[in-house]
Amino acid sequence: MLIAIMCLDKPGSVDLRMKTRPQHLEWLQGYAASLTYGGPLLGDDGATPIGSLIIGEFESLEKARAIQKADPYTIAGLFQTVTIQPTRKTFPAA
Repeated sequence: MLIAIMCLDKPGSVDLRMKTRPQHLEWLQGYAASLTYGGPLLGDDGATPIGSLIIGEFESLEKARAIQKADPYTIAGLFQTVTIQPTRKTFPAA
């Protein structure tokens, strides 16, 4: 099941994001084969990270939620909101 995970950081948390980033990237490596996309969401300046977006194949919505809860960013308390929803690719056509 293709699932999008969108997380928005708490305001003023860039330092926490940068401190936790190495652990987050190491954690992502464990799911590299399943991920279609992973990267930061950026502020209007196009440079400041304000969140994360991950899109990947997960066996279920429940599994995606469990995996996201194990993200070092989540454990560190970085996120203000987390949205996890199934999606499907329609463009460009596969």
